[in-house]
Amino acid sequence: MLYQRLLRPILFSLWHGDAEQAHERTLGLLAILSRRRALADALRHAYAYSHPALERRLFGIRFPNPLGLAAGMDKDGVAIAAWAALGFGFVELGTVTWYAQPGNPRPRLFRLSQHQALINRMGFNNAGAAALAARLAEPPFPPIPVGISLGKSRLTALEKALDDYRASFRSLFDYGSYFAINVSSPNTPGLRELQDREHLDALLGGLQAENRTQSRARGGKPRPLLLKIAPDLSDDAITEVLQVCAEHAIDGLIAVNTSLSRTGLPGVDPALAAQSGGLSGKPLTTRALEVVRLVARETQGRLPIIGVGGISTPDDALRMLDAGATLLQIYTGLVYEGPGMVGRINRRLAAHNAAFRIQDSEFSKGN
Repeated sequence: MLYQRLLRPILFSLWHGDAEQAHERTLGLLAILSRRRALADALRHAYAYSHPALERRLFGIRFPNPLGLAAGMDKDGVAIAAWAALGFGFVELGTVTWYAQPGNPRPRLFRLSQHQALINRMGFNNAGAAALAARLAEPPFPPIPVGISLGKSRLTALEKALDDYRASFRSLFDYGSYFAINVSSPNTPGLRELQDREHLDALLGGLQAENRTQSRARGGKPRPLLLKIAPDLSDDAITEVLQVCAEHAIDGLIAVNTSLSRTGLPGVDPALAAQSGGLSGKPLTTRALEVVRLVARETQGRLPIIGVGGISTPDDALRMLDAGATLLQIYTGLVYEGPGMVGRINRRLAAHNAAFRIQDSEFSKGN
């Protein structure tokens, strides 16, 4: 509890008016740790927990444990070794776009501490797909599976979205263990329209065609493609999305992204709650579980789900897995609970492996 009692108050007080600056300083420190093996080893000794019962094999990929870091925390892949040292079983980089872009004007990240929540309108700020590819091409290579979240550049028109995603995918093909197709961020104008059947059909079809082209050129297998959806979709809309995913043999779903809803925020300053952007953290817990249950039910458990949204305790993690998730991701919970939460969750999952045991034969591909 050292983080909650001492370190978090210091971080939050030093940059009380700029949550993004606190994030940048922390990420910068982790980037330094990633470049120094001795420091990364010390971090691993302090925080990481491993156990054979935690291992998962999915999409032909070995995950040391089912707990991953969600996209958005390390957009440009500067601290992968540190995330592994903290005990994460995988990390999702990005969201990355074809064109480098600064994102939306600051301030664009806001804490709702009493609800362990964040509101962000970052706007896919990143150095671009080519820069990420160049970084991932340099040793040392990632010690854990690396997912890459792909988004649309802000300056790219919606009708040219496929070209934009395809260019990023082509550039990063050799470096991603899997690719997440982000069509659900609320912070890029028009992006969520790509969840509509017509747009989604063209996007997924085009990316799978590119996937086959790139894999044939290398004499290998296509990369797993996953779709990340919004919690604000109606159940009927989610069912339609699942139909399109099935038509294009999408490998999995990430549920859920941040929400435009502001329900479940009693006592929050109305001016703060009114900030535009996506809400993450504890207030998403109920809806995230509902969406995961819906997807698991509609696909009869055959589509792997990465469950994300409102996970900050071991019990949250177990509930998400019980709802039907195959793997987990965290982001906001890490901000409020600190790095020790990774080990706490993994210890609990190892001790209760019967509660989330997954039959690898159901989901594994290419084994």
